[in-house]
Amino acid sequence: MLEFMNWVKITEVRYNENNPRVIRDEKFAKLKRSIIEFPEMLEKRPLVCVTRDDGKLMVLGGNMRLKALNDIGAAEVPVILADDWTEEQRAQFLIKDNVGFGEWDWDELANEWNADDLEKWGLDLPEIMEEPGIEDLIGEEKNKPATMKITFVSPEQLQQAEIDIQELLDRKYPKAFFSVSAGEI
Repeated sequence: MLEFMNWVKITEVRYNENNPRVIRDEKFAKLKRSIIEFPEMLEKRPLVCVTRDDGKLMVLGGNMRLKALNDIGAAEVPVILADDWTEEQRAQFLIKDNVGFGEWDWDELANEWNADDLEKWGLDLPEIMEEPGIEDLIGEEKNKPATMKITFVSPEQLQQAEIDIQELLDRKYPKAFFSVSAGEI
């Protein structure tokens, strides 16, 4: 069971050196801005920590937030202790806390949310390209975006590939996007 949240001096909390997640410059700036603009969110999403042998706290969940809080000069951070968890539970939490199981419904976001707000809040929106007109598709001299077609043998293979491709695009090719069309499924 997690213990009640407390605020502690930031100097009492250590990064988890075994955390396999990193945050890059642009996203780190967005995280800091998010904390500065909406600090109350920290009370609902505190750092999850364990007490080390030396009495200091080590982060299980919230390494990036701790880094951002340090960078913006915070004196205290909210923590919840998970001292009663086993080593296996701690390892599971470290990974599961960072896994993104869901995906965005881009149509819902486009129709119901303000794009400027979404970007300001840290969501990386895909760059939307207009559908090319027939005149854009005719002729070798036209500048057309590069495309790729991949054929899959089953709907299950297609579904897994969608997840894999989106992860790759997010990681290696920012602002690239893909679309899927299925034949007779």
